[in-house]
Amino acid sequence: MLKFQRALLGAALCLSTAWAQAQDIRVEQPWSRAMPPTAPAAAAYFVLHNTGAGADRLVGAATPIAGKAELHEHAHVGGVMQMREVAGGIPLPAGAEVSFQPGGYHVMLLELPRQLKGGEQFPLTLRFEKAGELTVEVPVRHMAPAMQGGHHHGH
Repeated sequence: MLKFQRALLGAALCLSTAWAQAQDIRVEQPWSRAMPPTAPAAAAYFVLHNTGAGADRLVGAATPIAGKAELHEHAHVGGVMQMREVAGGIPLPAGAEVSFQPGGYHVMLLELPRQLKGGEQFPLTLRFEKAGELTVEVPVRHMAPAMQGGHHHGH
């Protein structure tokens, strides 16, 4: 009986730690751009804030509107700007913010059954190494929103 109580207490501590870590991650200004008729893919953008004392890492994303959602970045490789999938996730240091914006980090939405249209919105679930999952509603806009401040921390 004592083993069971200790196991139960351990599980409760793990859950409360995960809940506390999830509370330390904030997602602001989520958005996606309306797609032209021939676009095969879309992207989601946002700003991540880690208000906690511990570092975390964004390791994946999912949405019911796409067959696949991948973490991508634009990077200079050999003097050429390339878009590539980020292997191993994106670090989110303690007390920091990381911007996902055109020309930088973004969530690539692939295998879409149809084009996204302005005025729509969709759920996007972000998976963190420590904080677990966090789901946000992403509005689809005709134009990029005006970003507040210069959110370039983290790249």
